[in-house]
Amino acid sequence: MSYHIESFGGIALHRVGNKSADEGCILSQGLLHTDEQMESVLHNYFINRFKSGEHYAFRCDGTSNKVYDAVSAIFDDPTSLYDRSLDIARHLYDQSTHPKVRAGEFYVAYFSEAVIDGEVADAVGLFKAESTETFLRLALTDSGLNLECEQGVALDRLERACLIFNIDRGSGYVLAVEEGRGQEASFWIDDFLAAEPKRDDHYNTSNVLSLCRDFVTKELPEQFEVSKADQAELLNRSVQYFKDNDNFDLGQFSEQVIMQPEVIESFTRYKADYEQERDVEIADTFDISGEAVKKQSRAFKSVIKLDRNFHVYVHGDNKYLRRGYDDEIGLHYYQLFFKEEV
Repeated sequence: MSYHIESFGGIALHRVGNKSADEGCILSQGLLHTDEQMESVLHNYFINRFKSGEHYAFRCDGTSNKVYDAVSAIFDDPTSLYDRSLDIARHLYDQSTHPKVRAGEFYVAYFSEAVIDGEVADAVGLFKAESTETFLRLALTDSGLNLECEQGVALDRLERACLIFNIDRGSGYVLAVEEGRGQEASFWIDDFLAAEPKRDDHYNTSNVLSLCRDFVTKELPEQFEVSKADQAELLNRSVQYFKDNDNFDLGQFSEQVIMQPEVIESFTRYKADYEQERDVEIADTFDISGEAVKKQSRAFKSVIKLDRNFHVYVHGDNKYLRRGYDDEIGLHYYQLFFKEEV
C-alpha cells in the first residue's frame, strides 16, 4: 500500500497526558502556523510511520463512536478542524488510562488531498508522539560558538498514527493505522479509535495464511499420522500457491495444495471452527494481497528441529528427504539427497 499527502489543510497540536496519573491536557488556542518547509518535514514525519498494508474501519455497531463523529464533522466542514480536534484530544485523554501510556504531543491534521494507492480523497490524520530526546544546538555568541542542550521530538519516532480517508463513509471509512508495542498498544485501536480490520483482500489473505499455518502445525498432527517433513512440504505448498496466483479460490486451493480428500474435509471443518472462535469471516474467493503474503510468509518457517543439535530447513520437495531409525544406536535419522552444492 502507498500513501501520500498532496495538500495540507490545517494542523492542530495538543499535549495529552495519562488520565490515571492525572496529567491532564494542554490544549492549544488555535491551529498551527506552518510554512512550506515545515509542511515538508511533517509530511515525512507522518507518512513514514506507515509500514503495514492492513486497513481498518471504525466499528459501525450502532453505538456512538466519538472519533468517527468528529472526523465526519471535519469532512463536512474543514473549518471545524480546531473545534473537533479538542473533542478528539479530550476523548484520547479519557482513554489513556493504562499506566504505560505516556504523555505526548497529539496532532490532528486535515489534508485536502491525500492519496491511497492512486485514489485521491481528503483525509484526517491523528498522530501521537511520546518520545523526546536530547539534541545539541549551536549558538552563536560574542565569544564564538557555543553548544546548548535542548529537548525535542525525534523525527524518526512516532508511536501512534492513523490516517482516515474520506472513502466508504457508510462502512466506517478506510483507516491506515500504526500503533506502538507493549501491553498498552491496543488501546489506540480498540479504545480510542474503536476500529477493526477492514474485511478486504489483505484481511482475507492474512487470515487464510494464518488458518493454513495453524491447521498444518496444530490440527493436522492430531488428526493424522504425519511427519515433520510432510508438514514442512504442505506449508511450502500453501505459501507457493499464494505467490503463484492472483486470486484465491478455496476449492482450487484444496485440490492443488491439500489434495487428500480426508485432509480436505478436516481442513474445511477446522476453517469453520477457526472463524467462529476468532470471530472472523474468510471469503471463499478473493484477490490475493501480495503485501499480506510477503508479511505472513515470514511466519511460515518450514524447519525440522532435531533435538538441540540440528535444524533442517525444508524449501522444496520432501522426496529428497528420507527419515529412518538406526536400531544399533537407537536414534532416528534423516537422509538428504541433492544434485549439487550451491
